[in-house]
Amino acid sequence: MSRRCGETIEVRRRDEAPEQFLWRGRLYVVRAVLTCWVESGGWWRSAAARPLFGVEEASGLGSAGSSAGPGPESGSDDLRLTPIPAAPKWGQRAWGEPAPDIGASVGSIAVDDGERECWRVEAGAGRAADTGVYDLCFDWSAGTWTITRVLD
Repeated sequence: MSRRCGETIEVRRRDEAPEQFLWRGRLYVVRAVLTCWVESGGWWRSAAARPLFGVEEASGLGSAGSSAGPGPESGSDDLRLTPIPAAPKWGQRAWGEPAPDIGASVGSIAVDDGERECWRVEAGAGRAADTGVYDLCFDWSAGTWTITRVLD
């Protein structure tokens, strides 16, 4: 049986892997690391990433590479795309093709990608206690650990 959780916990690591964690006032000792993985978040849905795909706030859709939307001239720190001039003859790639004209970002951008590092561990509280399997996840943008699943 599996239960989902979302509680914040404290974790102590050794050699990158979780060694102990404190959950609901009890100290759990990791007996074995069963697996680990990284989950990428939905960074492409963030407001800061929308201009990268040509999506405008008001109308919903815009043309890719357009400079529509607020820019530094309006006092906003939003991302704005501006074209890079075509590469001169000396700016060609090694195999003879010119570098493509692409947009460059102007302004600051902070994209919370929501990436999490997850560990499935076998752990127990105390020497005589039965062990269980727990999913522990570290959220890079928040800097916090959570226990996401308990497997009985």
